[in-house]
Order: sequence, then structure tokens, then C-alpha cells
Amino acid sequence: MNTTLTFSDAELAMLGKTADALSAYMGAAVLAEVGSTDGADWVIFGRALGEDDAVEDDMLHVQIGGAESRVLGERGGLEAEVESYDCAFLWAIQITDDPLDRFVRLDQEGEAFEASTTLAELLPFALNEPELSPEDDIPPPEFEN
Repeated sequence: MNTTLTFSDAELAMLGKTADALSAYMGAAVLAEVGSTDGADWVIFGRALGEDDAVEDDMLHVQIGGAESRVLGERGGLEAEVESYDCAFLWAIQITDDPLDRFVRLDQEGEAFEASTTLAELLPFALNEPELSPEDDIPPPEFEN
């Protein structure tokens, strides 16, 4: 049984890349902050809200960032390591000591709605670059002068 309840460096990099990909996909800054409760790591994803964003009544707000925070990725161009931002909660992932459900994805109510033994299965984007076969290797075009 794996009793390490912290994200590895590779997992932290994957989570940061996910926040960056979500920022590009959504056209808005998405922040991912890592924290720990009772020795178990978790990460929360939130879309930073601008002053002009319409705020829906059923939208769960979270504060992400600040001087003591561990915000991953490029931070959508925001200075999240200095200042905290009001964000619309997207989802969270926590690590558990259950080897069959090591990673659990949580909804806005804090309820688990997906679990996996690997972090990559819970992320919305595949972050691995497929290897190109020799047939895929296309030579650059030749230009005539």
C-alpha cells in the first residue's frame, strides 16, 4: 500500500500544465493551488473572476493565491504568489490512502465523483505527447530560389 499522501514532482508538473491548458482552453486564467489537510495533499482548480464577470448565485467562490500559497503553472499571467484572487470553483483532487482510489476528484459539494489509481485519468487533457513513428516524420518542404 502506498502511504505517501503528497503529490510527486511529476504530478505537480502535470497539475500545473493542466491549469495552463485550461487557461488556454477557457480563454481565462485558471489557477491551481496545492494545500494539505491532515498530511494529505489536495489541489483546487478555479477560474479567476474579473471585475466585469457576471456572478451566478449558485457559483461556488474560492480564494486562490496569496503570499503563503503554492500556486502551480504559469498562473494565467496573474501574480497569484503575491495576491489572492476570487475564483469560480471548477473541481478539486485529493490524495487518499486507499490504493484503489488514490486520487479522488471532488465536485462543488465536496463529494467524490470520480476516483483513480493514477492522476492522469482524472485530468481533462492528455498531457503526454504521442511518439511519432517514422511514417509520421514529414520532411520540411523544399524551396526553390
